[in-house]
Amino acid sequence: MRKLIASLMGILFLVAAPVVASAHVTVAPMESTTGAWETYTVKVPVEKDSATTKVVVKMPAGVAFQSYEPVPGWNVAVNKDNGTVTWTATGSGILNGQFQRFSFVAQNPEKSGTVNWDAYQYYADGSIVEWTGDASADYPHATTTISKAASESATDSHGKKAESDANETAKDDSISVVQWVTLGVSIVALLIAIWALVRKRKN
Repeated sequence: MRKLIASLMGILFLVAAPVVASAHVTVAPMESTTGAWETYTVKVPVEKDSATTKVVVKMPAGVAFQSYEPVPGWNVAVNKDNGTVTWTATGSGILNGQFQRFSFVAQNPEKSGTVNWDAYQYYADGSIVEWTGDASADYPHATTTISKAASESATDSHGKKAESDANETAKDDSISVVQWVTLGVSIVALLIAIWALVRKRKN
């Protein structure tokens, strides 16, 4: 029975792993064009029991911050000297199982390449997660590829966004929902299997 339960737990871990791995601080879009005035959206999820009360994003070299979208319950501080934008919660912050989006407009560099978005996630318990590593790190930073090719996700100087950006966000949300539903079904199936084995053993 112990071997069977261990096997079931292993299967559950494999199902849950993609959900856990997806809980990173991300920045969308992942592709944009040189010199464009792009609307970037930072997505901050929380899996810890402690709430996230502050988020700091550092502008990559060559990216010029322009403006931000106000978010109820959050104060925003822009420091052009060190190139950071800080969102600080005025209330409870982002709780376990929740996420928050923060959007801003920035002008891309004129040269093609990849820009790295270093982010710092502060929790109410005093801990800080630094999303500053490369793709293989435990806490990787988000990246955006800047190219000269036409991109529907780019915005003009008035911050007008193309529909493709909204579609990307909707797709991201739908994938997250499917992952969580799959995890929930797997947990229920595991509990039913364990209950059935225990009942059979008693009989």
